[in-house]
Amino acid sequence: MKIQGNTVLITGACSGIGKIMARICLEKGARQLVIWDINESAIDATVQELSPLGKVCGFRADISDPASVDAAYAATRKACGDVDLLINNAGIITNNKSFAEQTDQDIIRTIDINTKGAMFVTLRCLHDMQARGRGHICNITSSAGMLALPKMALYTSSKWASIGWSQSLRIELTREKSPVHVTTIAPYFINTGMFDGIRSFFKIQDPEVVARKAIRAVERDRWYRGIPFSQHFIRLMQGIFPQTWFDFIFGDICGLYTVMDHFKGRQQHHTQQAR
Repeated sequence: MKIQGNTVLITGACSGIGKIMARICLEKGARQLVIWDINESAIDATVQELSPLGKVCGFRADISDPASVDAAYAATRKACGDVDLLINNAGIITNNKSFAEQTDQDIIRTIDINTKGAMFVTLRCLHDMQARGRGHICNITSSAGMLALPKMALYTSSKWASIGWSQSLRIELTREKSPVHVTTIAPYFINTGMFDGIRSFFKIQDPEVVARKAIRAVERDRWYRGIPFSQHFIRLMQGIFPQTWFDFIFGDICGLYTVMDHFKGRQQHHTQQAR
């Protein structure tokens, strides 16, 4: 899908790669940009910052709450018309505790935002896209959705579910010969502040690079994009090596199983954070 001339809705667009993708879409000539976030002051500041590049609207939305999604979507349709491209970007990581240390609220909050939230937003947009016979849905997931990592049980489970849902949706629409396309983006850890404190043998990704590759994947109607491409090597090794070998080589030697030991994350804690 071309960005130029289309209306783009991005959730969690007030920081991180969401904000960068928002800027890139305006630079590419989007007809208008719609940003959703739960933090109203951040929305106002982002709209003001990006408005010199094009038409920008912002709406408060708690994507974990279907009623809030309904209200934000109704306001979006009234003010901006049809959404041509939806980028589900909003996401959180709650902490670096083991699963046994989590609370019921930690579980609910993580799954509600990282998994169910994207589903709620997509369900509203998808019906209208199908009726119009055009549209594109881009789901920003994570490479953690294909790796079992300690002290990330909630985050990885939410992303495993997100990837499975996104791919299932793509297959459904493809088999129906629907003109609505789905792109799944699965980046490695990104240097946006969301994962501050992690220590990784593998390179932490530059947010500008990830954002540009994600938008390029949408423009090329790619169904899946792992960032960086080398992460496919790890997935290949998962299938080839016995689990004990993989645990030892990648988990212990390469340090994948200790990346969260020094995690700090963002110092601000909102109900919803952008990645």
